[in-house]
Amino acid sequence: MAVLAPEQAETAPQPPVAARATRRWPLPRPRRDVPPPLPDDRRLSWILTAILGVTALAVRLWGISYPRDLLFDEAYYPPEARELLTWGFEYNRGYSFIVHPPLGKWLIAAGEQLFGYNSFGWRFPSAVAGTIAVVVLVRLARRLTGSTLLGLLAGLLLALDAFSFTLSRIGLLDVFLQVFVVSAVACLVVDRDVVRARVRAMAAPARLGPRGWRIAAGVLFGCACAVKWSGVWFLAFFAILSLFWDRAAWREARVPSPTRTTVRRGLPGALWALAAVPVLTYLTSFTGWYLGETSQGKAWAQQNPETAFPWIPDALRSLWHEHAQWLEFHNGLSSPHPWESGPWSWLVDGRPILLWNPQGLTDSAGDQVIRYILMLGTPTLWFAFAPALLWLGWRIVARRDPAAIPVAVGIAAGWLTWFLNLDRTMFIFYMAPALPFFVLAVVLALQDVLGRHHADPLRRQIGLGAVCLYVALVAATFVFFYPVLTGQPLSHPEWLLRMWFPSWF
Repeated sequence: MAVLAPEQAETAPQPPVAARATRRWPLPRPRRDVPPPLPDDRRLSWILTAILGVTALAVRLWGISYPRDLLFDEAYYPPEARELLTWGFEYNRGYSFIVHPPLGKWLIAAGEQLFGYNSFGWRFPSAVAGTIAVVVLVRLARRLTGSTLLGLLAGLLLALDAFSFTLSRIGLLDVFLQVFVVSAVACLVVDRDVVRARVRAMAAPARLGPRGWRIAAGVLFGCACAVKWSGVWFLAFFAILSLFWDRAAWREARVPSPTRTTVRRGLPGALWALAAVPVLTYLTSFTGWYLGETSQGKAWAQQNPETAFPWIPDALRSLWHEHAQWLEFHNGLSSPHPWESGPWSWLVDGRPILLWNPQGLTDSAGDQVIRYILMLGTPTLWFAFAPALLWLGWRIVARRDPAAIPVAVGIAAGWLTWFLNLDRTMFIFYMAPALPFFVLAVVLALQDVLGRHHADPLRRQIGLGAVCLYVALVAATFVFFYPVLTGQPLSHPEWLLRMWFPSWF
């Protein structure tokens, strides 16, 4: 054992007196895989985050009501949102099949209630949700990296992403799924840090006390599932990761049996916060369906009294049967679609979605005018996703990087799970909840380009210059593609200049 010199012993950090007297296990050992400390610029970081959020919201709201037509799947969700306002449930027309939970449509309905049944009303909630996702990503990246600069960089890249921009200007469900997922993960990361601090302050293993951040994560994961079922993958993956974080906290504190301690101290609360609470939240979103007399599938249990589990209330049995039909629908959805795409192509903008392209438009001189709204990711950002994934894997294997692990888990939950059923008809907007984690992967790569704080000043300046150049390139690309994201009039040559690949037509 190394012996400290007197002057070193005087300045070495000491545990509290009570801890030195009663601690039953050795002092925490230094590790490479512990989260970095937060910077001490809390007020400034919130001011800068707010500026970025207000700017992102303004850009998304500018001209959002154009065009006034229903775009792509807006043919379903805004009308169903209006039905929720009228009856409390989606109207069962007999020829349509409601296949998604109601929460996302309730959020669209909130905009229609405020501004009327028009394009601004049903798109306004999407703009708000997309902006919140930018703000939350700033705070999440700041906590993961210990850098306000990198946090702002993550939010800026998401704000400059053409896909996120377009998704925030259309009345679809996926932007709400995105914001609930990234917010839930942010709450779990805060819970990780709070638990780690509590464990370090303990003299002996004990109850961790209330974990409000984890309960908040459970509510938000439940909301994500109540928008689209794909949110359940994030809930499952991050619930497991949360338990591993608990175990890491006990292990860092040199508890003799960290796994057993995690099971005793963490598992019961996790079952409540990340199992019961999400289920209760999800069921609550169907309140209008329960109260309705003619809700889709509501009478199934009454019409089939001989089915299994007759002691369960009819409404719950009917809802269960309705979900079984939804599951059958989604698993069997394989009809061809001109704008469908597979998860491999999402990484390179392989097949974006054409949302709007009216035909036969001409200018005052009689020349052809093209108005195009394409759900397309900013190419200079999206083309970096695949290399960033490889770099992310290196950081996990070589460094055991605590920032890289939740990013990888988010990508696995939101992207890799789509490979389980490649026969299903899929679209690029399924990428929405995973997108913030891909952006984080790019930011972690840029962190290494920037260099460490204690690196040579010249090295830091070169790295900062490279990062600024890349962000400027992403911003310029976003501006270049802005006309085909918003339906601005273009001549045929101007439009063709922005169609980089045949699959974009």
